Amino acid sequence: MDEPARSQLQIRCAFNAFCKRMLEREAINAHKQVKRRQLREVTFSDLTPQEENQLYTLDTYFENEAAEAFNVGGKKITLKLLANALHSLPEDKRKAVLLYYFMEMSNVEISELLDIPRSTVQYRRTSSFKLLKRYLEEHADEWEDL
Repeated sequence: MDEPARSQLQIRCAFNAFCKRMLEREAINAHKQVKRRQLREVTFSDLTPQEENQLYTLDTYFENEAAEAFNVGGKKITLKLLANALHSLPEDKRKAVLLYYFMEMSNVEISELLDIPRSTVQYRRTSSFKLLKRYLEEHADEWEDL
């Protein structure tokens, strides 16, 4: 009976030695990987101005606004004007308009999301159009200079 116990001990010792070698090799590999990464790293202060300029981009959404404006009823409507018109709406009406037109949700989906009746969603959207029209008519001439 002593023999089977001894072979189990030998198996356990061999497995322990194997695990220790694997952990040691993994530690060596991790150390080498850290060293390789440190050799490639460059601090921001070491970058040239040309290299710094490659690290970021600028938002040019409103940059070419003249091309993105359109005339309606003899009034110039720009993207900024339209954004401000949407921002002037009350929050509940703005949510209904944005969810419907920009998130492409149906009135039923919006009503479930906001936990309000579907007819309320429809009313908020239609009444928002009147408010948007009034805002755009009043402020269209102010934005021609911008």
